[in-house]
Amino acid sequence: MNERYSRQIDIIPPERILTCRATVIGIGAVGRQVALQLTAIGIPYIQLVDFDIVEISNLASQGYLQNDLGRLKVEATADLCRQLNHSLHIEIINDRFKKSLEIGNIVMCCVDNIETRKHIFQAVKDKVNFFCDGRMAAESLRAISAYDESSRKYYPQTIFTAEQAYNGPCTAKSTIYCGNIAAGFMLTQFTKYLRGLAIDCDIQVNLLASEISIDLTTS
Repeated sequence: MNERYSRQIDIIPPERILTCRATVIGIGAVGRQVALQLTAIGIPYIQLVDFDIVEISNLASQGYLQNDLGRLKVEATADLCRQLNHSLHIEIINDRFKKSLEIGNIVMCCVDNIETRKHIFQAVKDKVNFFCDGRMAAESLRAISAYDESSRKYYPQTIFTAEQAYNGPCTAKSTIYCGNIAAGFMLTQFTKYLRGLAIDCDIQVNLLASEISIDLTTS
């Protein structure tokens, strides 16, 4: 047994996770944490997709380092992932997601635009074993998983128009703790998938009100 993963071996089966290649699309408040958590639990391959650079507003809300200012988000996050696990195979894509991109069998969608989510899902839904969409607004989060026929049919019901999207003030859009928690919920569903356990298809959490709503059904 690899001592590195000795405290999680009954939770995250090594023989399953070693077959996974993860693509994380959007390396912001949620996606950065997803990438770091996937690396820490032992995924062998990860692909980071984002076109943005680190700005000063990303330090508090997304957990980037002061020295990361002006760097590509994919490069800054890849460097930290390599520090967590030197044996990780990591690929960076400094660009927007394109349908032609060769992706892994696991996709974590962490973008901040509803139309982009729709585009991504349409492109990958029949190519991946597990898809999870992490959404966040201030202190509210949502994690939606698609992993079988019924959940793939359910996911499009969660797509609304851009006009229906919540538009809060720019000073109340993102918190690092909400991003971390959203990533944790996404990873929880991923590890349930690895263990063959029932997956919570649609989780919504309001941290401010201490409310959680879980949809186990996909009908």
